[in-house]
Amino acid sequence: MTTYEAPLDEMQFVIRELAALDTLTALPEWRDIDAETVNAVLQEASRFASEVLAPLNQTGDQRGVICKDNHVITAPGFREAYQRYVTSGWNRLGFDEDYGGQSMPNLVGAAVQEMWKSANLAFSACFQLTQGAAEAILQRSTEEQRKKYLPAMIEGRWTGTMNLTEPQAGSDLAAVRTRAVRQEDGSYRLFGQKIFITYGEHDLAENIIHLVLARTPDAPPGVKGISLFIVPKFLVNDDGTLGSRNDAFCLSVEHKLGIHGSPTCVLSYGDQGGAVGYLVGEENRGLEYMFTMMNVARISVGLEGVAIGERAYQQAREYARTRVQGRDVSGSDQSVPIIRHPDVRRMLLLMKAQTEATRALAYVVVAARDLAGHHPDEQIRQRNQAFVELMTPIVKGWSTETGIEIASLGIQVHGGMGYVEETGAAQHWRDARITTIYEGTTGIQANDLIGRKIARDQGITIRAVLEEIRAFASQLEAQDASLLSIKNSLVQGADALAAATEFILTSFQADPRRVMFGAVPFLKLFGIVAGGWQLARGAKISAARLGEGKGDPAFYKAKIATARFFAEHVLAIAPGLAHAVIHGGEVDGLLSDDQL
Repeated sequence: MTTYEAPLDEMQFVIRELAALDTLTALPEWRDIDAETVNAVLQEASRFASEVLAPLNQTGDQRGVICKDNHVITAPGFREAYQRYVTSGWNRLGFDEDYGGQSMPNLVGAAVQEMWKSANLAFSACFQLTQGAAEAILQRSTEEQRKKYLPAMIEGRWTGTMNLTEPQAGSDLAAVRTRAVRQEDGSYRLFGQKIFITYGEHDLAENIIHLVLARTPDAPPGVKGISLFIVPKFLVNDDGTLGSRNDAFCLSVEHKLGIHGSPTCVLSYGDQGGAVGYLVGEENRGLEYMFTMMNVARISVGLEGVAIGERAYQQAREYARTRVQGRDVSGSDQSVPIIRHPDVRRMLLLMKAQTEATRALAYVVVAARDLAGHHPDEQIRQRNQAFVELMTPIVKGWSTETGIEIASLGIQVHGGMGYVEETGAAQHWRDARITTIYEGTTGIQANDLIGRKIARDQGITIRAVLEEIRAFASQLEAQDASLLSIKNSLVQGADALAAATEFILTSFQADPRRVMFGAVPFLKLFGIVAGGWQLARGAKISAARLGEGKGDPAFYKAKIATARFFAEHVLAIAPGLAHAVIHGGEVDGLLSDDQL
């Protein structure tokens, strides 16, 4: 397995040029942060990822975790790495300073997250869930609860989880059965079982704060009767010290296809009289509160798609540069590195272009989230929030599906050696495979995109995005052959997306089943058009920098060439996807269930 090196030049370009870091650092919240500070953070994060986390990636895959007597022991080196992560202050990044955080735009945190995930996806899952749980407590709990739990979680001494899924329920949260019984002191006793709980038990931190969905005895049926509870592994005394062990235990860990270093736990609540829990907010609003955590998590999982794509690309590129096999098609008698073969170059470019497109889109969406939360102008906040809500299923669904494709291409570049575990290429694909399932499958993301984000607001936000894409395309200089190709493909892609959108808006009420049949193709269509738009923006900026004689010419020329490849090899499929969205549902019902 190759080492990991963060693509700092590419990250900095996207942060500065596409996601407009200077717009964020001009806000009152971050006026003390400058480009030099951000660069220093990224440099140190890169070093930590390469030197501490990446060397443990294969160890975690090969050694996995051990569950014994309700305790989980993580892979060798994980505990020491986590302590270095905490003492270095990384867990504080981006959190509220009132609770011990280090204020920083989420945009910067997204780049750091990508590094952690590229270096060691299994390890990174622990603090990803902690950050989501802390965010939910920050936004939805009482001040007393915030003071009690957040400082230790933000420091990293305690970790957090999200407990939704149950054996009989799966993704159908209306079927949640875990019970929460009120006690005279205002607490609750929880009884039930949760499955697929990432880092639900481990030996990295001294306490785990579980956020658990459950029903009170008189709750209404369905999702309207779900409440959210804080259930600590160890109860917390009023002075912040740890008390007795709570009645929440790990029964087992799952044996998974990938991310072996991340314990995926079955947790049981209440086997010894009831797990003590504390209500977050109001009863029966738990799902609403949990979505605070889930939406943050969905963007984070989207970054996993970006990260695993980058890692697989680096692995394949290095192998292609050093593996000598076959003659050059130009007719040379000399054996050449396989990077000289046209099809290998095509695969590497497909990996590179799609990784850069998913990264650019994810960072731009995260920057919009920063503006939605911190800009003083309410209209700007609302506009950016609408954009974030629309794009979240794209970042999550398209980026992860693309990450799997890139990891699979990485195996193909290696040939037979890619199927051999020792090279490490297979691990990237196995690790990536869960990302399209985490926090809602691609189908769930696509249904959310169409039903909630497009049909419900009558297409207002997506039409605004399309208008912005077309306005940009009209300004793209067409004298250069590469920019002309990019422009033409982007216009065709926008037209295809517009046609598919209008079909959804005119057909959803009358025939929702037919529309939903094409939901995932629509999500992919939207993703490649939005990603192509960001790469086109990068190409335009790069052409301007070349004209000005600024920066590294090789870097900017590569940006233009990569954007052109994406336009001709990926954006080019947009009309076909639109056709599938509009006409694909016509075949639904032609086969019975028995014929499928």
